[in-house]
Amino acid sequence: MTLDSFLQIVTVASAVLTVVAILLQQRGSTLGAGFGSSGELYTTRRGFDKNLFDATIVLASIFVLSILAGLLIPSVG
Repeated sequence: MTLDSFLQIVTVASAVLTVVAILLQQRGSTLGAGFGSSGELYTTRRGFDKNLFDATIVLASIFVLSILAGLLIPSVG
């Protein structure tokens, strides 16, 4: 397995996992809360929600770094 194909696998896997992690997150408030309606816009994340939020940030970072590595490392062949 070449480095180029490894980076492609990491990019696709991190993209899919990032989308899944984003879709699993609960919405803390309704859309109206952003415009002054009742309800809190910001809530404290705890437990699984916090871990999922942190995992989303890590997966998105891996996705971006794998794309940058694929652009900076010249492909051989």
